[in-house]
Amino acid sequence: MTAAHRITVLGLGRMGTAIATRLATTGAHVRGWTRPGGPRENRATAGREKDDRATAGREKDDRAQYGLPGDGLSTDDRATDGRTEYGLPTDDRATDGLPADGLPTAGWATAGRTQYGLSTDGLPTDGRATGGFAAGGFTTVPDVKEAVAEADVVVLALFDGAACREVLDAVDGALRADAVVVNTATIAPGEASELARRLGPGYVHAPVLGSVPAVAAGALTLLAAAEEPAALDRVRPVLDALGTVRPVDGAATAAALKLVANHGLAGAVLALRDALHQADALGLPRDRALDVLERGPLGGLASRKRPHLLDGPPPATAEFTIGALAKDLALLAEASQRPLRGGTAPFGAPAAASDADIAAAATAPAVPDAVLAPLRAYVRGHATGDPRHFREAFLPTARVQGIRDSVLVSWPLDEYCALFQGRPAPDEATRTRRLDTVDVHGTVATATMTLLHGPDTFTDVFLLVRAGDAWRIADKAYHRHPAEDAFASSSAR
Repeated sequence: MTAAHRITVLGLGRMGTAIATRLATTGAHVRGWTRPGGPRENRATAGREKDDRATAGREKDDRAQYGLPGDGLSTDDRATDGRTEYGLPTDDRATDGLPADGLPTAGWATAGRTQYGLSTDGLPTDGRATGGFAAGGFTTVPDVKEAVAEADVVVLALFDGAACREVLDAVDGALRADAVVVNTATIAPGEASELARRLGPGYVHAPVLGSVPAVAAGALTLLAAAEEPAALDRVRPVLDALGTVRPVDGAATAAALKLVANHGLAGAVLALRDALHQADALGLPRDRALDVLERGPLGGLASRKRPHLLDGPPPATAEFTIGALAKDLALLAEASQRPLRGGTAPFGAPAAASDADIAAAATAPAVPDAVLAPLRAYVRGHATGDPRHFREAFLPTARVQGIRDSVLVSWPLDEYCALFQGRPAPDEATRTRRLDTVDVHGTVATATMTLLHGPDTFTDVFLLVRAGDAWRIADKAYHRHPAEDAFASSSAR
């Protein structure tokens, strides 16, 4: 029974507050601590602005986790000092009454109690600590050492690995010798291993799958790893009060599984974006396209984001930000040392957009015409045989490279243009070209195209750059597929 435990939750963002509130309903003695501060300071750890919390060059912003209620992914498990994170509809920022998830909002009235310092009535909140204030059945304590001094279970609901290290430094010497630290933050596998080594048998790494409403219902999934089974056994009643415990072998494994879960949402956002772009290109009404998408694998995401996908106003409080998604993709890529789909570029939004909800990424404009212009000129060159179109498409310094008759060729633009005689190929009527991918990365872009030219299929890979106000092809590499293996090659791509 959790009633036998004295529990402290460090980090009273939405997830941390929800966890504290849930545990308090079980009869446990629950205390909470968060760093005081105003709207932006609420995102700081140990008094620093969020930009100062980047580790290894990453801005670890908004680790509110990236699924949606019902999809099994956490929307908020990295909530940190005083932040209310992005797993809820905007009315969940209320400080009076009941939010949409049914949690008593008294539970949110702690240090930095609403994200951006606003309550739903539009009045600013002071963002200051409410030491001793009874909130959702638990009390808040302004001093972190005091908060943990009597606790036998300390739950970290913090921002990232750096935040975890800093808070643990701050409570060094104050933790009881027999206390167990349960870390719900989503961090890198290496960071999880480091914390496990640091705390030894008194550490349980338990990132969660599920959103704040899942906390209220006791329906989280907790990926729990402990060096000593006895530590997990000791805190099992606490974890059981939050949801279903799935034991995992090792802290690093638990952290890695959570990152993979986050990546699944990134793929869903990109798939939804691409499906909507295709529907737009076909002239389909957006609402009809969403009706169909909601009945398929993207149903949960499409349904949840539908109001914003129908050209509605962006959510006042992001459920999950573009910046956060980009950051987690970078974190996963660094940990796995394997490329992600399109890298992090699809979510590499400018700073002004980084706090926007992921719905903005799903409705991002199609590739600008300026980027497509040189690719269209390239297609016209093949269709007409007129090399002037290639000179329009390519930079003068461009080269075209590939394997021709088992030999690597590397043509400067003049030699490449000399291959064309100013007239279409005899079988031009049967030839087709298809633009497969375009990824824009600021002032550079990559693209792939498939050309079905008579008995051969070609895959062209382009590097484009923005030169002044215009985009041009800087280089092209190609692969020639004999007709008999064209399908296999296309499938492999």
